[in-house]
Amino acid sequence: MKLWLHHINVVSHDVEELQDFYGDVLGLQRQTEDIPVRNNSYSAPVAFLSDGAVQMHLAGRDLDLGFRSGNAINPVERGHIAFRTDDLAAFRKLLEDKGISYSDYGGVATDSWHQIFFHDPVGNVIEVHEISDSGAEAPDANDE
Repeated sequence: MKLWLHHINVVSHDVEELQDFYGDVLGLQRQTEDIPVRNNSYSAPVAFLSDGAVQMHLAGRDLDLGFRSGNAINPVERGHIAFRTDDLAAFRKLLEDKGISYSDYGGVATDSWHQIFFHDPVGNVIEVHEISDSGAEAPDANDE
């Protein structure tokens, strides 16, 4: 099972302000490739930036996403750090073997990724996702 840092998600009520800040101050570029397709479950604004290696997802705060999707963990309440894997089933088993609870979002927020979310020991939200079989997304540079 391969696992690597894919993106950092920052949540705000003003995504455009964050996009301007991270672009103007840190020089991050808008992403035009490797952008997940959202479905109707999450309709808040989103912007995708990158330094060329790691992405930054800027998302509108949605306090009700966990309730609407039936999940205990809400990844867009305060943001999260995300890793991509090539074997989500093996990673879920690892969590289960270690007694770590997780929320399986499947394709709730994106049609092209299968996402799970869990907490680290101090309560930070962590995402691990795998490109779904139905995903039409091109692999990013980290996939090599």
